[in-house]
Amino acid sequence: MKILAIRGKNLASLADEFEIDFTKEPLLSSGIFAITGDTGAGKSTILDALCVALFNNAPRFNSGSTDVRIDDITGRSPKNIMRRDASECYAEVDYIGNDGRKYMSRWSLSRGLRKGKVQTAKMFLRS
Repeated sequence: MKILAIRGKNLASLADEFEIDFTKEPLLSSGIFAITGDTGAGKSTILDALCVALFNNAPRFNSGSTDVRIDDITGRSPKNIMRRDASECYAEVDYIGNDGRKYMSRWSLSRGLRKGKVQTAKMFLRS
């Protein structure tokens, strides 16, 4: 698998929409790179976005210790990646599979209108 892009919206410490596109400069020709930044800048959230978009889970949520919590969700749920006070969020990954085809995997979550409870996560795969 080759990751082409990671996108998301309202995920943990990353407010609004973001995109990391590995098919454009400067990442295209960098070969190797590091994810760096201050505490709370979103380094782990980028990796969480990759994992939930592909697997509806991330290692951080399996431990039950996350730095984000939504009141009506247990600590072990990937739903905890949604920013507090956000009504929706998503994580999306474009990649080339082992079969050489391009894919886009998307995980999304929203709150209900009446009581604001977090709904069931939706997953979508497009080739």
